[in-house]
Amino acid sequence: MPLGRLLLRTSAVNKMVSRHFFIASKPDPSKPNMLRLGLAFGSAAVLWALLFKQHSTDVHEYKTQSGLE
Repeated sequence: MPLGRLLLRTSAVNKMVSRHFFIASKPDPSKPNMLRLGLAFGSAAVLWALLFKQHSTDVHEYKTQSGLE
């Protein structure tokens, strides 16, 4: 069997096998993934809390260095 034909066969087999490993399914909008949703909103809430805490610390430091407190 010629080398080119052998390579074509192996690439066709690889494509056929790889399709079975990754099955794409559309997400169902009526059933959201609550774990992922909770992690997304929870991490956003933590980041906002850290931002507000850092801001209040920075404002307090500015006021003490400026002699406003």
